[in-house]
Amino acid sequence: MTKRTAIEWTEVTWNPTTGCDQISAGCDNCYALALAKRLKAMGAEKYQNDGDPRTSGPGFALTVHPDTLLQPYSWRTPRVVFVNSMSDLFHARVPLDFVRRVFQVIADTPQHTYQVLTKRSTRLRRVADRLEWPDNLWMGVSVEDRQALSRVDDLRRVPANVRFLSCEPLLGPLDGLDLEGIGWVIAGGESGPAHRPLDPQWVFGIRDNCVRSGVPFFFKQWGGRTPKVGGRELEGELWDQMPALAGTC
Repeated sequence: MTKRTAIEWTEVTWNPTTGCDQISAGCDNCYALALAKRLKAMGAEKYQNDGDPRTSGPGFALTVHPDTLLQPYSWRTPRVVFVNSMSDLFHARVPLDFVRRVFQVIADTPQHTYQVLTKRSTRLRRVADRLEWPDNLWMGVSVEDRQALSRVDDLRRVPANVRFLSCEPLLGPLDGLDLEGIGWVIAGGESGPAHRPLDPQWVFGIRDNCVRSGVPFFFKQWGGRTPKVGGRELEGELWDQMPALAGTC
């Protein structure tokens, strides 16, 4: 089922696939990996397949769920939808035909705005010209540190109506971040017992870059032991900027 979510930059989550594998520093304290373990213990049907213990874990094997594809057709009011909060649609084990089916659902429901986020920008770039890109699909990549900046170059080559960056958990400065062709930037600190610290100067640098470039900027959280403990204000302000949603242009 879709779920209302506490993620500030979206409204609901929809998971046509579940499970993933850790591939970079941003994955080290993956909330979805920990949540999948709890859901497996609770008997949740979608989280019974175990992943490779070196890169995944209990209940977190990449699993495709075709039965979820009908869900958006039943939503009566427009929604902002984070696709695969518990997975990565461009994981190597997600068949390209299934990605096409997800994109077709998005195209068939233009009243909703769909946000797809991946760390696997190489595959995204390689298959982008084999997909039909609906106008109501926003495509993003995670950029947690300078080592991930190449994902931005891959994203620029994707013909999405809105291209966005999720700089969360932000683990270092993003000096040299080129925002050409980028339509939105999210930034935020890590949360949880093992959270890594967030230097305010890293956030200020991204915000100032967005302001200079005319790119909407969204600051999600400072992070800490819990997501809310550090608040969301940046120098006394809330930064909740977003591109125009589907149906509002």
